[in-house]
Order: sequence, then structure tokens, then C-alpha cells
Amino acid sequence: MGDTERVRAILLELAPPGTRPQDLPQRLVDACDQALTVSGVGLALMTSEAVPAGLVAASDEVARTLEDLQFTLGEGPCLDASRTGRPVLVPDLASADRLVGGRARWPGFAAAAIGAGAAAVFALPLRIGLISIGVLDLYRDRVGPLDRAELAEALAYATAASRMLLTLRTPPEDTGGEPAWHVPLAHDRAVVHQATGVISVTAQVDLADALVLLRARAWKDDRPVDEVAADVVAGRLRFGPDTAWSPG
Repeated sequence: MGDTERVRAILLELAPPGTRPQDLPQRLVDACDQALTVSGVGLALMTSEAVPAGLVAASDEVARTLEDLQFTLGEGPCLDASRTGRPVLVPDLASADRLVGGRARWPGFAAAAIGAGAAAVFALPLRIGLISIGVLDLYRDRVGPLDRAELAEALAYATAASRMLLTLRTPPEDTGGEPAWHVPLAHDRAVVHQATGVISVTAQVDLADALVLLRARAWKDDRPVDEVAADVVAGRLRFGPDTAWSPG
């Protein structure tokens, strides 16, 4: 994925002498945003189960919002790209056409993303071998596809992002499980993972169902899932075994 010479050129442009490794993700999304006729770019890490692990960098607030929406709703192009290992290209979020539109695929996400200012989205999986480690998300505030040259350039940036993240990674055999990433997350999901564990115990459900309950409460209250998770961890909100949720 991505022309080898172009990928090498991108990496050289991103890291002139003196560049700090922790600055590379933001430099990459900003460069990608400038290179393409898109409105914004986000870079997210994913777990081995294709669950968002955290936002690494974003070019603007809309890109941040789109990542938050997908995590809260459990649907969207980023998650599909990570699960399938294939680019997800949606030139018209408002269309009900399953091939080019977003409403039929992700009714909740599409409506919320349009409300946030996105009209088209393009999600490119970041891979190391056969393993998907993250997603490069692009959005436009107008309807329309990426042309062939722009798609090739976007894929080159996705490959560059994969190689960049590889240099900021500790292998899983050295951490006893998931790889550790030596990169500051612009939006960490640690509190969500903690809350999911708490809900699993108090509601007597498995971790997957606990995350569903957490997302449902966030959607009902129209709040970011991270805020609801913080309430659970702090004991301000309790999920019981007999009800979907109950105040603590």
C-alpha cells in the first residue's frame, strides 16, 4: 500500500534533523491535510480487536469529533477499515446507497458526522504485516470522491504512518500482551477500559456487553463516552445487574 519512493520521501520530509519522535504523528496529519484536497485528518490507534485505543493526532476539531463519535457509537468507517484491513471510501455520507453512502451502513454515525461538519469520509487501515494497528481518517466538508492520484497519495501517507508508528512501538513480547506505544495520545481511552471493567463486575456482564452499556448511556445522555466512564470510575454512576443503569 503506497508507492515505495513516495513513502520514503514523506518520511524524510516528516523528520528533518532535530525532530522529536513524539512530534511525528502531528506532523504527519498536518502534512497529509496539506497534500490532499480534504478538510481534515485524524490518526487513531486500534487494539487487536479493532477497538479504538486512542487518538494520536488530528488536524482539527472535526477530525477529533469524528473519532469520538465512532468510539461512542461503535460504528463508522474507522472501525470497518480496521476490522477488514481494507480502505473504506464514502464520498457521500448522506446517501443511502450502500456502495457510496453512509446512512445505510452507519445510520447513527452518518447523521452525527454530518451534523459535525463532515460530508465525505475516507478511512485507510494502518498495517504491520497482517495486523491492523490503526487507521488514518480523512474527511471532507463537501461531497465527492478522492480521485486516483489523491487516493494514491493518501495510501502513501497511510503506509508512512504505519512505518512511523512501528518506530514508536515496543513489541508485545516485551510487554506481556498488547504492544506499548511510545507516543502521547491526544485522546486516551484508559478511563473507558477501567469503567468497562467496573461495569462488568457490577452489572454481571462480560466486557463486550459492559462496553455496550457504557456507550448506550453516553448516547442517551448526549455526552462523550469518556465523561460517562469517568463518572463510573469515580462512583458517581453505577450500572446494576437488574437495570441498564442506576444512579450511584
